[in-house]
Amino acid sequence: MQILNNLKRACFCLLAILCTPLLAATETARPAYTPPPSAVSSGSVLQVIFSLLLVLAAVVLVAWILKRINLPQYGGGNLLKVISSVAVGQRERIVLVEVNDTWLVVGVAPGQVRTLHSMPKAELPIQQAGAPPDTDGKFQGWLKQMMEKRNAS
Repeated sequence: MQILNNLKRACFCLLAILCTPLLAATETARPAYTPPPSAVSSGSVLQVIFSLLLVLAAVVLVAWILKRINLPQYGGGNLLKVISSVAVGQRERIVLVEVNDTWLVVGVAPGQVRTLHSMPKAELPIQQAGAPPDTDGKFQGWLKQMMEKRNAS
């Protein structure tokens, strides 16, 4: 029985000696382990921050444009219609409102609205196409006049 065990041990050692070069060859054939690139780098963080700032700037720009446009909302059943408005301060406005056949001139400030004047509805003055624009100190009129002179020459 002991001879059989010794024979088994000898075979096992012989097999181990013969297989060692094969194991060594397979280990050298494998490429060296390279760690994967890091998921978060300074470039990707900067790109995310830049994208976020770009989206926030777009939201602010759209809000500013919508505030500046201030389109009146006309509906089929509205009794009130905003004819015109003008800013007289940072947060103060004068608004011309049409109610049935009456125009109301209303002063609007934070926390208060006051009627400044009321008058019967009238036609809005329409400037004739051939008439020169008013140049009563307004930049818009001056610019239009200069552009017409430039185009005429």
